[in-house]
Amino acid sequence: MGRTVQITFDAADPARLASFWAAALGYELQAPPPGFDTWVEALTAFGVPPELHNSRSALLDPEGAGPRVFFQQVLDAKAGKNRLHLDIRVAPGLAGDERMAALEAECERLTALGATRLYRVEPDGRLETGFVTMADPEGNEFCLD
Repeated sequence: MGRTVQITFDAADPARLASFWAAALGYELQAPPPGFDTWVEALTAFGVPPELHNSRSALLDPEGAGPRVFFQQVLDAKAGKNRLHLDIRVAPGLAGDERMAALEAECERLTALGATRLYRVEPDGRLETGFVTMADPEGNEFCLD
């Protein structure tokens, strides 16, 4: 039997973080269940109190190839560096100045959406091809690769 992977983020504000990552990854918010036009309508019908309506959110790859991304609300704030992070592959096949220009363009786009640029690593002509490390709106590190 094959297995699938879901990526789960702990979040203070699942809706906000899901919106950021949907734009970053080209994903879509998961639609409400059949018979409901909105999640608010569905959650209300299911008896979920309004204060819990933003306790979860999920994204799907519109092409169906990538993993589902799930956001769950947690009360404690992020502490310390991520032990796992995502690499967004925005410049596959590119090298040198062309690669770094593509990374910088994506960095600018994501910064406008609420990300923070942390640092840039230059290509070294040996093993390192160059990347930009960023943080999402809640401080989760990720790389533009």
